[in-house]
Amino acid sequence: MSSVLNELTDDWRRVLAVVAHPDDLEYGASGAIARWAAKGADVGYVLATCGEAGIDSLRPDIASRVRRDEQLAAAAVVGVTSVEFLDHPDGQIADALRLRRDVAAAIRRHQPEVLVTLTERHRIGAQLNSPDHRMVGTAVLDAVADAANRWIFPELGKDGLGPWAGVRAVCLFASPCPTHFVDITDQLQAAVASLACHRAYLAALGSDPAEVLVPAARETGQQVGVGAAVSVEVVWFGRPPA
Repeated sequence: MSSVLNELTDDWRRVLAVVAHPDDLEYGASGAIARWAAKGADVGYVLATCGEAGIDSLRPDIASRVRRDEQLAAAAVVGVTSVEFLDHPDGQIADALRLRRDVAAAIRRHQPEVLVTLTERHRIGAQLNSPDHRMVGTAVLDAVADAANRWIFPELGKDGLGPWAGVRAVCLFASPCPTHFVDITDQLQAAVASLACHRAYLAALGSDPAEVLVPAARETGQQVGVGAAVSVEVVWFGRPPA
């Protein structure tokens, strides 16, 4: 991680988080979301899949219901009540154009200033990034222009979803090339509680939410001079704030 990270502004009014799976946001981004929601931002979640392939011991039809419920509970902990599922196949997101259209539609519907997703890069630390994460991250970046252009996916306009060109930034969490940090000192416990809502998934992994989140947040916080923080790569659309 770069030793020089700028603190990210948090004057957002509307935020839309678009990720591949239930639990994706709870591995760091939910702390930032809790901060923004507490300051009055309207935050919505859009999940490309239901995570139905994520628990080996559960059939996909059962896992889908369990993981939907866990995501709804996790979102509520950090002040998010709008959660949508696009029902793309977990682990097999392949229709890039359909995904872009779905994300563009969500952007037009929610009209966010800021989008949140996971990095589209091939690696997260030393690990290979999930194909689903890469597909969704790329779709989110591309859909900013799609949502603003009435001639791309014109059928959305016929459905009453006019162009939205108000996206200021995309925040890519879990990026190996962060540019900013968000101070989540006051939101760290909410972030842990949000991740803990994914009980069935964590049980399958054998993971403790506090052990996963707290050391990393404290370490990042120490690097930037706060109690706890999460790092993020920010891609600006238009001029970045001074």
